[in-house]
Amino acid sequence: MPQVLEFKLPDLGEGLTEAEIVRWLVSVGDVVAVDQPVVEVETAKAMVEVPCPYGGVVTARFGEEGTELPVGAPLLTVAVGAAEGDAVETASAPAAAAAEESEGSGNVLVGYGTGAPAARRRRVRPAGPAGTAPSAPPSSAAPVLTPQPAAPPAVVPADGPVPVISPLVRRLAREHGLNLRELAGSGPEGLILRSDVEAAIRAAEAPAAPAAPAAVAAIGERVPLKGVRGAVADKLSRSRREIPDATCWVDADATELMAARAALNAAGGPKISVLALLARICTAALARFPELNSTVDTAAREIVRLPEVHLGFAAQTERGLVVPVVRDAQARNAESLTAEFARLTELARTGKLTPAELTGGTFTLNNYGVFGVDGSTPIINHPEAAMLGVGRIVPKPWVHRGELAVRQVVQLSLTFDHRVCDGGTAGGFLRYVADCVEQPAVLLRTL
Repeated sequence: MPQVLEFKLPDLGEGLTEAEIVRWLVSVGDVVAVDQPVVEVETAKAMVEVPCPYGGVVTARFGEEGTELPVGAPLLTVAVGAAEGDAVETASAPAAAAAEESEGSGNVLVGYGTGAPAARRRRVRPAGPAGTAPSAPPSSAAPVLTPQPAAPPAVVPADGPVPVISPLVRRLAREHGLNLRELAGSGPEGLILRSDVEAAIRAAEAPAAPAAPAAVAAIGERVPLKGVRGAVADKLSRSRREIPDATCWVDADATELMAARAALNAAGGPKISVLALLARICTAALARFPELNSTVDTAAREIVRLPEVHLGFAAQTERGLVVPVVRDAQARNAESLTAEFARLTELARTGKLTPAELTGGTFTLNNYGVFGVDGSTPIINHPEAAMLGVGRIVPKPWVHRGELAVRQVVQLSLTFDHRVCDGGTAGGFLRYVADCVEQPAVLLRTL
């Protein structure tokens, strides 16, 4: 007899408590192998393919595409141990063996998925005269698998705890004077999601809004702040609330830096990017001014100076702004930095960055010059203490060796947490960066 096992949304790591179903990769009746990805979900960190630890026939799915589910909610059920030929179509021996797996692999963790290839899909044949499967010998007969309906939501006792997806949602309700017991949760077993509370807030505020004249009434487009965009919004809001930031900037003659890059690339080997050279300058500057490679522990009222430079860089994608992190950037040369920037940028473009590749940064390099602008005052990437901004490099009039000349000029800006250092330290850091841009030979002292 086959056994129906329930697969729940696993812990995706990094403190994530929920995920949105973006795309189902299997349907009811499909045969799945152990560790085969079955659903693509979007968390506040990244897009993730979730593998199933069971092999067998999918009998039910829970949640439509676009639905948010909390960690631990049922994703699907799988019937394992089905006899080949009774419930599924005949297939090759390897695929049949994969379908008969009855033990989980244990590889579903922290939202990464596995690299196992997907098994060939096979579907349960519908029962009845219109789709009757070929008869089998009596000795091999087995019950036909049928989809299992989802269990009805449990009723929460009137005097029991209210099931809420996270403390943040509970606080949101409290700040708006909502009674959670009066809300009907749309999550599994009546779980109250953030969307439920936000909908109740909109409903409560709607009557207070003045009615617009019918002739000019308009409905604006509402874009949910969720997934990556929602996480960015929360982090930037927190940064503005907690960090007393300041910005200083300077123009620098980047002509010699561009010439040095051209000479490096003409010498053969992998091409070196401008971003990699700027990153190398950053790590050298942070070695001189370690105050800026730090974070503030507000609870302990301490500044924590960090030994390694995990360099974040801003990358714009179709899903919003993300900040991939280059680990141990201080130990990399320009060639290694170029390769790592290229790898992480491609993963960002395809939405395949893992949570580990999006967290843990200690300093951010923001090349907003790619958008065709000269300057900016960016928001610090909390909980970091500083961000270096780089504008576009363009020909401008410049006094060079006492004479007016056309040079390649770039504007550099440093936004810093004024709690970790004063303006003298921030100015010294930025001036050193500008000196390295104008005279790359300055870097030879630290190589």
